[in-house]
Amino acid sequence: MRRTSAAFAALLVFLGAACQTTADAPRRRAAAPPSSIDDLERRTFQWFWDTANPRSYLVPDRWPTKSFSSIAAVGFGLTAYCIGAERGYVTREQARDRVLATLRSLMAMPEGSQASGVAQYRGFFYHFLDMETGARYKDVELSTIDTTWLFAGALFCQSYFDRDDATEKAIRDAVEQMVTHAEWDWAQPRPPAITMGWYPEKGFHTYDWRGYNEAMMVIILALGSPAHPVDPAAWSEYTRTYQWGSFYGQEHVLFAPLFGHQYTQMFIDFRGIQDAYMRGKGIDYFENSRRATLSQRAYANDNPGRWKDYGGDVWGLTACDGPGDMTIDSRTYHSYWGRGATAGDIRDDGTIAPTAAASSIAFTPDISIAAIAAMQHYPGIYRQYGFADAFNPTFKGGWGDPDYLGIDQGPIIAMIENYRSELVWKTMKKNPHVVRGLKRAGFTGGWLEQR
Repeated sequence: MRRTSAAFAALLVFLGAACQTTADAPRRRAAAPPSSIDDLERRTFQWFWDTANPRSYLVPDRWPTKSFSSIAAVGFGLTAYCIGAERGYVTREQARDRVLATLRSLMAMPEGSQASGVAQYRGFFYHFLDMETGARYKDVELSTIDTTWLFAGALFCQSYFDRDDATEKAIRDAVEQMVTHAEWDWAQPRPPAITMGWYPEKGFHTYDWRGYNEAMMVIILALGSPAHPVDPAAWSEYTRTYQWGSFYGQEHVLFAPLFGHQYTQMFIDFRGIQDAYMRGKGIDYFENSRRATLSQRAYANDNPGRWKDYGGDVWGLTACDGPGDMTIDSRTYHSYWGRGATAGDIRDDGTIAPTAAASSIAFTPDISIAAIAAMQHYPGIYRQYGFADAFNPTFKGGWGDPDYLGIDQGPIIAMIENYRSELVWKTMKKNPHVVRGLKRAGFTGGWLEQR
């Protein structure tokens, strides 16, 4: 479990509006955003900068509870480093060196089909890795979705570090090597769908990615692969199971937890570009996420479960930690759970995740900023590195999560920066792999045509 290759060990030592498309829709934005937004972005950046392992550069799944690394959180960390450089939290040189060290660490991690002692296979990484050695953690799956978030962050770095500089060129080359290596066509045991994962002990996962959910980026990167692309039929297979409906007066493609409406849009600006499905609905995915966010806030205001403190500016359901798996006074609570609310799918135990409202700031700036400000003043929730992952005012008089979670911190910083400057969106528009994937999925219009 803790074995590592000689190369990796040596490297560790060495490294030490609801109609039509929204392409031109104005988004109200103050000339200078509230100080609460800048403070949250800075604190969230610092979480990634401070908690990454100083030898492997892996980012923990959670902190301060001792944990393994989440490979998705590593990708979000790569994203945060560039944002930190742009904001002046660190210098460009500091961010550049951290990114290259992370990439080289990942690429030196052992690869193979064996069940232990390796980090990757066929270009994909295991969901969780040992923070020190980079080896597969216990019996987790080789994950297409979590590898996707690593790749998304890496591709952002590839396009951000565009200067004629030896280190920045090394970053671009390392990312190109990483994404070229991934065998997306192998990850299709039941084509044209793409599998959720693979286990050395039992083979491919029994489930494939079908929408609508966070896996839009999986299909886009698979379609845009420079060496192992999948057939365009993968996109139509993904969209085939979409469910269109209405929730609290908002018609949209349904998905209960808000992270499914946010993750891919951390990296891709969908305003004004449409696939065949959205052309049929007369909107785009940005507008779809805006409607989903509005419907969830309306649900919180209605508060059918009569949970404490719901409504106004305290709202937001998504996958997050919870107080525990138990029933008290006829109310059932959960630990980590995919919380959410939409038509026909209510998963709510009174637990609010600040990342849910905060990471929708690009879609719904007014209500998200108000929620951020309100929850920053909520007792015990806003701390050294920004928002604790979750809190539940109803549970035993009030419960607050002791931890921050990397996969919930990432969307906060990326979406705040997209709201403030569109940095991630603008940068990713220059990446040929992303553009290729979108076009092969059938997206047209807007910036894709202008480009």
